[in-house]
Amino acid sequence: MKRYGLIGRTLKHSFSKNYFTKKFEEDGLSDYSYENFELEAIKEFPLLLTRNPDIRGLNVTIPYKEEVLPFLTDKNEVVAKIGACNCIKLEGEKLIGFNTDVVGFDKSLKQQLRPHHKKALILGTGGASKAIAYVLQQADIEFDFVSRKRAENILGYENLSEEILSSHHLIINTTPLGMWPNVDASPPVPYQFLTPNHFLFDIIYNPAKTQFLEEGEKRGAQICNGYDMLIEQAEESWRIWNS
Repeated sequence: MKRYGLIGRTLKHSFSKNYFTKKFEEDGLSDYSYENFELEAIKEFPLLLTRNPDIRGLNVTIPYKEEVLPFLTDKNEVVAKIGACNCIKLEGEKLIGFNTDVVGFDKSLKQQLRPHHKKALILGTGGASKAIAYVLQQADIEFDFVSRKRAENILGYENLSEEILSSHHLIINTTPLGMWPNVDASPPVPYQFLTPNHFLFDIIYNPAKTQFLEEGEKRGAQICNGYDMLIEQAEESWRIWNS
């Protein structure tokens, strides 16, 4: 049996298990499996590997994209630069880190970017936000981070004025706010300042239209959820594991 899986803290409604299970069935890969491995803390990770020596590849989700780094024996250039990993290839004793968030977001975003999307706000400062920032840098799009806690080079939500939103037309939510089952939650953005020139991108895919996206849609903004990004991520993981 060739085993793959996902590590995270809460995985009951994960996309990856369903996606890969269906993929293996459709491709006739009866000796392949994909499993969810819930970890209460990242310190449980070595024991997981010891108990499952046949694992060949892992995806990594909240909240371990950064915490998993010390366990890697090697990492690709992107992981080394941004400090976040969401895909691991196991080769013997080697654990090689990759970041497919970058590939997924890049492909999903570029299909929909418009010329006036010159500046962005990244909501959240976790592991996913680092991949988003990397893609924006490569695309020469200026950005500011936004968090509940204001810090150096990080705006607080209370700083989001009409002036700031009028110059930042791309807004990306990398937080779990609004994810099922907490569908009534949303980042505390001053939505009244949104216009049809804005593009709201939410990396959440469940629900398909979060409160964040609904607020944008009400005001004529362009919106996109994280479903296509997840598809691209999954396929990139599969390519990495089989390369």
